[in-house]
Amino acid sequence: MMSQDPARLQVLMTTLSLANVESQGLLADVMMGSGPLGTVSQGDPMRVGEAFRAVGWSFATNPAAMFNANLELMTGWMKLWQEMAMEAVSGPAEKEKDKRFSDPEWASNPGFRFIRKAYEVNANWMNSLADQAPGLPENLQLRAKFFTQLLTDTLSPTNYLGSNPTALRAFFETGGQSVLDGLRLARADVKKGGGKLYISQTDETPFKLGENIATAPGQVVFRNDLIELIHYAPTQEKTYSRPLLIFPPWINKFYILDLQEKNSMIRWLVDKGVPVFVVSWRSADEVTQDYTWDDYVQKGAYAAVEATMQAAGATGVNTVGYCIGGTMLSSALGHMAKTGYDKIKSATFFASQSDFELAGDLKVFTDGPGRGYINGIIEENGGVMPGSMMYETFNWLRPIDLVWRYVIDEYMLGKSPRPFDLLYWNADQTNIPGKVHQRYLKDCYDENRLSTGSFEVLGETVNLKDVKIPIMVQASKDDHICPFESVYRTALVFGGDTKFVLSGSGHIAGVVNHPDANKYQHWLNPDLTETGGEWLENAEEVPGSWWPTWWDWLRPKSGRKVDAKQPKDMGLGAAPGNYAKVRLADIKLPL
Repeated sequence: MMSQDPARLQVLMTTLSLANVESQGLLADVMMGSGPLGTVSQGDPMRVGEAFRAVGWSFATNPAAMFNANLELMTGWMKLWQEMAMEAVSGPAEKEKDKRFSDPEWASNPGFRFIRKAYEVNANWMNSLADQAPGLPENLQLRAKFFTQLLTDTLSPTNYLGSNPTALRAFFETGGQSVLDGLRLARADVKKGGGKLYISQTDETPFKLGENIATAPGQVVFRNDLIELIHYAPTQEKTYSRPLLIFPPWINKFYILDLQEKNSMIRWLVDKGVPVFVVSWRSADEVTQDYTWDDYVQKGAYAAVEATMQAAGATGVNTVGYCIGGTMLSSALGHMAKTGYDKIKSATFFASQSDFELAGDLKVFTDGPGRGYINGIIEENGGVMPGSMMYETFNWLRPIDLVWRYVIDEYMLGKSPRPFDLLYWNADQTNIPGKVHQRYLKDCYDENRLSTGSFEVLGETVNLKDVKIPIMVQASKDDHICPFESVYRTALVFGGDTKFVLSGSGHIAGVVNHPDANKYQHWLNPDLTETGGEWLENAEEVPGSWWPTWWDWLRPKSGRKVDAKQPKDMGLGAAPGNYAKVRLADIKLPL
């Protein structure tokens, strides 16, 4: 501040005055809307306080554990003072690997270096407390760990203007314009969210479905109240006789599999000579808001299989289930095995769980308080789980990358979001029928009924051990939504020949990794062991995409080569169909 010349200082003061007006307007916008955490968040619906109190009580009643925890903190601070003293003699240490602290000031400036290291000592200590608390029930431990991590991520010095060197530098270099622009972007996002902060991760304006995104040619060949079935046009004169039917998740939309030509799984499969059919789910509205899991099996799985066979002139299909689409598919396979329906000849599961014992952080939302919170949201939204809340939930599972990164870039540095097809898709959310979502959380996540033979589908109790068809299960090593170990357990629940493949990266990039990109790797091991860790110890690492490995498995199950069958124009429109084009803003629900 002292180095600013009078003219620049005057500009800075004027800009700060405007920023103050914007900040007051931002506060008013939030107060008039639903607030930054939504209307259901009054009080403590997730009972975070209960979890923190349980940790405190555990230490209070176990003096040895409390002594060890305090000793750990004191030791951390003693090491910090020693390290800072040594760095004063020997010079700054190397840059930290944590990308939040990539600015050179965090290593070269003694003040910022101390701030960073002090934060790390305190954050690491706080994040270890739930694991050290003796006798803590598993559900309270998980809740305490999850919300402690959120708290320490929030307290990172990079998230605040006064302790972020990058933001401070931009503040002075722009004469305060970066802060003013950031406040205006924040107000626009609050307005977009109806008084609730809805962080814009990308500029959505350049994208239009069917024109520059989701452009693989095809036709909608079947439609009911829940699904559209898209048949993609072949690119070969001869195709395999058995079609592939893909069930994507109904959280988000199917076109993650067809973002651009260069990374489209749909185009890659079509070029292999596979007749590809994809289900496009309808976002919950006044027609489908009361639909149940059974409706998704009957009007989704069964209807799509029959329509695919009719359109392809086939007597059976291979299938894919992605994430919750795979959970639904496995439940349908259990019902089909129970009733003797044998039209599905194989199934591949992308990042999908049927065993939820080790389902990770999302289990925070599936115990009593978590489901109570979700039930309140559904009740307030006319029986529907709104897509905007799902978007927010998944963002807070990875807040450093999906929340704070954008808070810093946009609201502190004043940078407008850039166009990015993946983030456009991520923001193109769908509503979910409340009854479907509630059953998913209760019967699958909380009670793990699907893997234990106590899940009911269309009046039948199904057992996945009855499913004998060939199955391949894919997991992603860094998946934070469907963790590797959880998906691995899913590979053990079926009764037939099951293969498992582990890919690099996460829930999206680990699945959608075109071979031409030459990115990541995958691991193979023909033997299924008791745990995923044991499986990985003896697995072979293979460079690049896992798709060719999958194709080697799928090709022999795809039948003989026949003359290609073009999609029939049923008068229902071209791909990507009508359901995929419906945005959340287009849906009006009765409350």
